[in-house]
Amino acid sequence: MFRHAMLMVGVAPLALIAATAQAQIVPSSEPTATTPATDQATAAEPDQEIIVVGTAGGGTRRQDAAFAVTTISNEAIARAAPNSTADLLRTVPGISAESSGGQNGANIFVRGYPSGGDAQFVTFQVAGVPVFPPSTLSFLENSQLIRLDETVQRVEAVRGGTGSLFSNGQPGLTVNVVQRTGGKDFHGLAKVSYTDFDEIRGDAWVSGPLGEDTGFMVGGYYAQGNGLRDPQFRAEKGGQVTANIHHDFGNKGSVEVYARYLNDRGQWLLPIPIVVGAGGKISEYPGFDHGSGALAGRETRITTNVAGQRVDLADGRGAKVINTGLSFDYELADGLRFRERMSYLGGRADTTGLVPSDAPISAAQMAINLGGAGSTVNRLSYVNGGGTVTTGAGTQVLRAGIWTVDKKLTSYVADTAMEWSTGSNKLTGGFYYANYTTRDTWALGNQVLLAAEPNARLLNLTLDGGRTATQNGFTSGPGFIVNAYYEGSDYAAYGVDEFQITPELRVDGGVRWQQHVVDGTIRTPAAATVNLDGNALTLYDNAVSVFGSPRQVNYNKSEWSWTAGVNYDFTRQIGAFARYSRGNSFPQFDNLREGLTNVSQVDTYEGGVKVSTSLLNLYATVFHNKFGGLATVNLVSTPTNPTPTPVTAVGGAKATGVEMEGVLRPFRGFSLTAAGTYLDATYRGFFTGNGAINNTGNRVQRQPRWTWRVTPALDVDVGGFKPSLFATLQYTGDRFSDPENQQVLPNFYQLDAGVSVDISDRLRLAVTGNNLTDELGLTEGNPRIIGGQGTGAILARPILGRSFRFSASAKF
Repeated sequence: MFRHAMLMVGVAPLALIAATAQAQIVPSSEPTATTPATDQATAAEPDQEIIVVGTAGGGTRRQDAAFAVTTISNEAIARAAPNSTADLLRTVPGISAESSGGQNGANIFVRGYPSGGDAQFVTFQVAGVPVFPPSTLSFLENSQLIRLDETVQRVEAVRGGTGSLFSNGQPGLTVNVVQRTGGKDFHGLAKVSYTDFDEIRGDAWVSGPLGEDTGFMVGGYYAQGNGLRDPQFRAEKGGQVTANIHHDFGNKGSVEVYARYLNDRGQWLLPIPIVVGAGGKISEYPGFDHGSGALAGRETRITTNVAGQRVDLADGRGAKVINTGLSFDYELADGLRFRERMSYLGGRADTTGLVPSDAPISAAQMAINLGGAGSTVNRLSYVNGGGTVTTGAGTQVLRAGIWTVDKKLTSYVADTAMEWSTGSNKLTGGFYYANYTTRDTWALGNQVLLAAEPNARLLNLTLDGGRTATQNGFTSGPGFIVNAYYEGSDYAAYGVDEFQITPELRVDGGVRWQQHVVDGTIRTPAAATVNLDGNALTLYDNAVSVFGSPRQVNYNKSEWSWTAGVNYDFTRQIGAFARYSRGNSFPQFDNLREGLTNVSQVDTYEGGVKVSTSLLNLYATVFHNKFGGLATVNLVSTPTNPTPTPVTAVGGAKATGVEMEGVLRPFRGFSLTAAGTYLDATYRGFFTGNGAINNTGNRVQRQPRWTWRVTPALDVDVGGFKPSLFATLQYTGDRFSDPENQQVLPNFYQLDAGVSVDISDRLRLAVTGNNLTDELGLTEGNPRIIGGQGTGAILARPILGRSFRFSASAKF
């Protein structure tokens, strides 16, 4: 603890005079207080930075916001070179984002909010409207439905604060993606990039006028490659196209319509073998590179399981959706404004993955796990040629499930508000409506026997007594299966009043009433399994799950949320705020499927100071959260029964923390940036294992006490060339992968860096490097077991290894 405290003390002075590099203000690309985000250059001062997220829709200066919010400009996104949409959130204080799972399927944790994974308390928006109102369903979180590309002007992220009042009432983290829009001149960019692991990507956008007060923007990207963890086939492929038209009604308001089509998929990266030695020291599993090793390979790409289902792992995890929307803002009369924001999303978000269940063990032990005590290996052979495995019973093997989860999605969201301003008072009232559906088809289980090696080969195993344990490598058929249709609707009314008592003092308060309605028809496994061929000696198909009778889910409940805040400006550049808020998170489809009807409640107390000048920006926040009614569902397994089974976790928690971010600009061309978070989050009356394990006093899983990052950046002008150099050193403290605090994830550092050179006003060359030291840092243990994994070979998910991206861009 003392060592981490000293590390934080060393970083704190930087944080006190800095903000994350990704939060720095780039005047050439940020909007002014009175104009939308366009591709045209503006001369916004640092204290004029406008944010929309966490407001009723009209926007406010970040310096005036009485809540914790971070903004990330387009230039800062480029410098961060995130591996995925979720990866960008590592730059936001108070957020733990794990992007080691690939482009999709990230785990995002907020300010000690307890959850088992995915992004239960994170909502992504486009133009202030949720991309998909439920923040997380099993095998789907919001960041899977949107990609970052050059059409994004900036990203805004509010933690706690007023988030529980607006939009879908998210009390955790709300992330708003702001698109570029067209102005009076034609502008555009074309960019091509290539990585040292053979991924190629092209980005482009163009914008310009359609009339005196009307502009357009269209752009997107396309990429393909095998990925850094190469499975020996094209695992990453797809792109996104975005277009919008923006019209200004002079000083009266504006209207914008947009459409985004996403068709992109990537490999779902899961835990791989890692070795834990004495004292918890971690190292690579022999022959398995921690930064680039992949379990999937040519042999496992296309398989047909014992139930006759053909699966292609190249389908991966991703989305094929279209998202359209409208944003309308108009002054009906002096002081009276009308706002309408709506969106529609439709398409698919499917998942296909190779999900390991066992750490490597000997074939002899596997024989016992599959056949029972006393079972022995008769023959171990390769499925696709190569004959008998010579080392036989001593061969290291493991099992992995070939899982498929298909989701067909729709959502419609409408947010209507009226704002009435009278001198020092601004009153806003609104109504929020959302309707969303998903049709789910799951086939989990389908275990295959693999050699414990990268790009693993399939194995067949026969046991003593004439028993056959595998069929073409499969040791089991479908286990946990789901066929379901859900429909959810949310109705909410909200009201907010902001009162400027004096030029320095502003208070605000608001309430929200929300009704949550869910109806569904569900089929899950019947109590009894079947033996497909009726032969007891073929072990692989003796216990295959079949569907039980349909059952109904009907849920209807309402709750109130509220908040009150105060903001005091000592000067226009220095201020402070304090806020209390009560937020709710209603149970979504997966919880209701397992009978969990709890409404999670969180009380948040926070306060902070803000400094915004041309020399420095500083945002420091202290917060305390109290949680009740938490409920999650995890899929767990055992060595003798690797078929995933839903297990519930319910209870409460509390968290106290400090967040700091800032940027120092001591002289032209140089910035020193930093951010740091201290978090003390523990469970209170929180039970896992279907109520069998009391975790009271344990640290909340997956969230470290200490995280920080420091980024120096230098822009110079050398003989007409303009090189920019930047680097980021990030520290992630030790965590526990499980609520029982038995799977330790050690602390680690990550170093990223890059350089870009403007060879002219129109041409830029750049190279960025991620994880330059090739650090072995774990973000996840084995989430499919309860308890510890011991020492020796375990399953864990490391961050991606060292990689480089080279790019060239031209603009006009």
